Amino acid sequence: MNIRERTERLEEQQLSPYACCSSSSAGRLYPEEPCQVRTAFQRDRDRIIHSKSFRRLKGKTQVFIIPEGDHYRTRLTHTLEVAQISRTVAKALRLNEDLTEAIALGHDLGHTPFGHIGEEALNEVFPPGFRHNEQSLRIVDELEGGRGLNLTREVRDGILNHTGPVRPLTLEGQVVKICDRVAYINHDIDDAIRGGILTLEDLPKPCLDVLGRTHRERINTMVLDLINNSWERPVISMSPEVQQATDELRSFLFAHVYIGSEAKREESKAKNVVQYLYTYFTRHPEALPPEQLKRVDEVGVERVVCDYIAGMTDHFAITQFSRIFIPRAFPTPG
Repeated sequence: MNIRERTERLEEQQLSPYACCSSSSAGRLYPEEPCQVRTAFQRDRDRIIHSKSFRRLKGKTQVFIIPEGDHYRTRLTHTLEVAQISRTVAKALRLNEDLTEAIALGHDLGHTPFGHIGEEALNEVFPPGFRHNEQSLRIVDELEGGRGLNLTREVRDGILNHTGPVRPLTLEGQVVKICDRVAYINHDIDDAIRGGILTLEDLPKPCLDVLGRTHRERINTMVLDLINNSWERPVISMSPEVQQATDELRSFLFAHVYIGSEAKREESKAKNVVQYLYTYFTRHPEALPPEQLKRVDEVGVERVVCDYIAGMTDHFAITQFSRIFIPRAFPTPG
């Protein structure tokens, strides 16, 4: 019996009956020889962490577009916070931590530059429409490294359904779906207060009475409630009281931070950057990098351009826009 097989046996003995054991995985898109050391879900986690798409998350907006300050969240730090909170919940519920972590680390790989406004921009111009969760799945299935990461069905399902109306197949995926919201509600409040957009007194008092007044208290309340309400149950959920307070706090953020606030003052410019680049590259596919251009005959220019732009960091998108659309000084003879 090798190390992986010992780990699989321990999972079967120690995890909750509702957990997804590595040995019970539905498998990969393409069969592979198992690793002698790592379980299937550990292997998926490692593939995501080592991917270029994961590294690019450090240069993508969470809420503040190109913030002036080192402490605002990026898409990468958001992802790490989701993974940490999700693992805490999974461990407490005796679920599969490795599966949970792999889903959490991969859930936002498909996000565009400039956060949700970039997603909105591509959704308006790309004919089939654009949703970041579908793009995340596309990355791990096809785009990363030119052939995808060949992840397990359970991780792929959790990535695809971390947002939207469909409940993930596994409890581990359900944990990530809820902890994603726990993370962004709380860290976006933190960033909004740091940016002078909100004060603690602006937050709805009934929500604070239930969840707590500090960042630490709110996360602790949500996590403990999620664990206690989901203990030995075949579904992951908060109690009605905490769920209502969480939903109301999220609605407050949409009204006061996510839409029309000072944090969003550059969004119209960012949207133009994405849409101008899309228009330019679909009209001039010869300007695409060679590795992108060779895919045009296979999937069509619009699909290739959408994939290319969705993978850009904020800085790279602005650099490309400046190179293409901003006039450069004419060199003066010396």
